[in-house]
Amino acid sequence: MAHKLKYFAFGLLLIHALWLYGTLAINGRLIPAPWVVYGRMDIAFWSMMGNHIWHSAWRLLAGLFISMALGLFLGLLMAQSNWLSKTLNPFMYFLYPIPKMAFLPVVMLLLGLGNPTTIAMIVLIIVFQVMVNVRDGIVSIPPEHYQILKVLGANPWQLLKEVTFPAALSVILSSTRVALGTATAILFITETQGTRYGLGFYIMDAFHRINYVDMYAGITVLSIVAFGLFLLVDLADRLLLKWNKVSGS
Repeated sequence: MAHKLKYFAFGLLLIHALWLYGTLAINGRLIPAPWVVYGRMDIAFWSMMGNHIWHSAWRLLAGLFISMALGLFLGLLMAQSNWLSKTLNPFMYFLYPIPKMAFLPVVMLLLGLGNPTTIAMIVLIIVFQVMVNVRDGIVSIPPEHYQILKVLGANPWQLLKEVTFPAALSVILSSTRVALGTATAILFITETQGTRYGLGFYIMDAFHRINYVDMYAGITVLSIVAFGLFLLVDLADRLLLKWNKVSGS
């Protein structure tokens, strides 16, 4: 734990050093100093930001939860059924490389502006990553793991519970870590379209008002929210996959 805190402190120090270098090297007005941005985060600022944080966090969590649930379910089905895997593979590999943000106007036409569009775009982009990773993770489980339990008389549900589910959970949590950064970027883009609440709206509104201190303050808050969610995923990994930590030690 101590060494992780040490690396965290070093990373935080490095980010602020680069931030300060940008302030000195470019323009203090375009890139305000860290203490100027933090000085803006007074009580009034946080009271105003509460609604924006709530909307962004809710959209992000809903999109991630739906993506994980769908990705786990479909990936599990594809891993267990050769017929389904062969049927969905062409469809999946045709859509996977396409930049999904190109569908934003279509989703906005179908679902309107606001929460449904933001959540749908997060799911549309992330679910394929989770589905592919879960399927590949389950397929790569050595057959001997199943055979040992079968010899001991395990039924199909026990095989899923003791072997398949733990393997899928490990993969999906790893996928979520990677997807979190993508989901935050999607959130930012979609919140600039037709909504008045959310950190993406707040940041771009401050940019259009040429209020760069508020803009950087919004970026800082968005980074804190995303980092907090990343820590939650890391905590879930530690709590749900203790067996993996023990076996790997």
